[in-house]
Amino acid sequence: MLKNIDPSKTVAWAKLEKHFEEMKGVYMQDLFASDADRTEKLHIKWESFLIDYSKHKITDKTLELLLELAEESNLEEAINLMFSGTTINHTEKRAVLHTALRCFSKNEETASGVPGLMDDIEKTRKKTFDFIDDVHQGKYLSSTGKKFTDVINLGIGGSDLGPRMVVEALGNYQQGMNVHYLSNIDEDYVNLVLGKLNPETTLVLIVSKTFTTQETILNANKVKGWLQNNLGDNTYSKHLIGITAHVEEAVIFGVEENNIFPMWDCIGGRFSLWSAVGLSIGLAIGSTNFRLLLEGANQMDEHFKSTSFKHNIPVILALLSIWYNNFFGYESEVVIPYSQFLERFPAHLQQMIMESNGKNTDRDGNTVTYQTGNLIWGEVGVNAQHAFFQLFHQGTKIAPIDFIGFAKAHAKESIQQHDALMSNFFGQSEALLMGKNQTVENTNDLISFRRFEGNKPSTTMLVDSLTPETLGALVALYEHKTFVQGVIWNIYSFDQFGVEYGKVLAKNIQAEISSNNVMKHDGSTTFLLNYYLNKRNS
Repeated sequence: MLKNIDPSKTVAWAKLEKHFEEMKGVYMQDLFASDADRTEKLHIKWESFLIDYSKHKITDKTLELLLELAEESNLEEAINLMFSGTTINHTEKRAVLHTALRCFSKNEETASGVPGLMDDIEKTRKKTFDFIDDVHQGKYLSSTGKKFTDVINLGIGGSDLGPRMVVEALGNYQQGMNVHYLSNIDEDYVNLVLGKLNPETTLVLIVSKTFTTQETILNANKVKGWLQNNLGDNTYSKHLIGITAHVEEAVIFGVEENNIFPMWDCIGGRFSLWSAVGLSIGLAIGSTNFRLLLEGANQMDEHFKSTSFKHNIPVILALLSIWYNNFFGYESEVVIPYSQFLERFPAHLQQMIMESNGKNTDRDGNTVTYQTGNLIWGEVGVNAQHAFFQLFHQGTKIAPIDFIGFAKAHAKESIQQHDALMSNFFGQSEALLMGKNQTVENTNDLISFRRFEGNKPSTTMLVDSLTPETLGALVALYEHKTFVQGVIWNIYSFDQFGVEYGKVLAKNIQAEISSNNVMKHDGSTTFLLNYYLNKRNS
């Protein structure tokens, strides 16, 4: 179990509060001017990653105190407990072992707290890779003997966001199969997707740990009916693949038992793309590239586990978030990837981070007296520059930004266009730091409107190129950052009871709608339900 330590009662927290009074009026421009070696000291090089965190409102003393906070919060012990498979998800009595999914070492101690798990993972990984190869090579064919061309992935939350993000991010590595993701129970959209596909060559993945997730099963029934109508009752099952922890539910639904891949309780949905939940990833990019994705994440796991906190990328980034959230009061963080392929990356991070650390109760069961979690949002550059960067440059809100860019484009012939893209990447972070000195402008009535104060914090992540390995490492980086924040905030990051309660209410309301009998609710909900039913039934 994790130790319960209220961060606001630690010695380091008190020191940080005092230090904040010294730092709140500091301008980063002055910090750079007074220290020619600032960037040299405040960056980390690891594998093909360069992390420059010099554009932050920190000094050597700030880092020293933040690292003291990590030490006083027993972070090192917490990391070891997670990797060993100790039950750190105490509220659900589960270990947290998504890191085991990308472990390939026979001698690895990962998951030692869950006997037999590594053998199960290895067996499932082989089955997954073999199935991907069989589909690609035409060894596993449709019920009419045709090679599959399309895949429908039915899932929601972690069974959709992560795999969808990876497939889009690795568009340059796709190997001929088209993958379609259906998560929302919007029948108009489902009909639109099905109308474009040939049922004879469409493989359907149903991804649900319980195989009872309402949205997923509603869509699964719709798609199953589509298959039955076109292929017949006796043959459609070959098109169904189940990824679940409840085999019997999948079999009852109509999935053949040998076409079912397992899920485990110790793997949270938002951390599950590395498992058979990511089968759609492998079908899109092939088993070799899927393995490289896992290996890249595993490399980041090793960095996180074995590197001193001072040079540890997830730890440093998590501490910076805490510094801004809990002392400066900056509640949101923005992620701006300069790659169109990473368009879905902010959405994946929203679930990963906000579902994990959106908690107001500490590990002792008490209401926290300090801020937890961050509002996460973002968009790809340069689109974001023409949308909401105005607020960053001249607005009254401050949100630390992670800029993510790549030194090399995938297509070698596009170097000039890539240079133009990356010029914006560098220019925006410089503008946020330095602002614009109005004294160099011609004096006129617009001078006050043209002023940029600067002093806006950002992290610059420059990666060699976007590959399966670097994407795996990037996602794992944010997973570990999220974990570090939860440890220091003394919360449980791996349950999501708020999400589950909303589902219970929705199920009850659905029954009321079906029966046209609205039960007792608050005044607003009663009014809205009656209005909806009147319109629906008219």
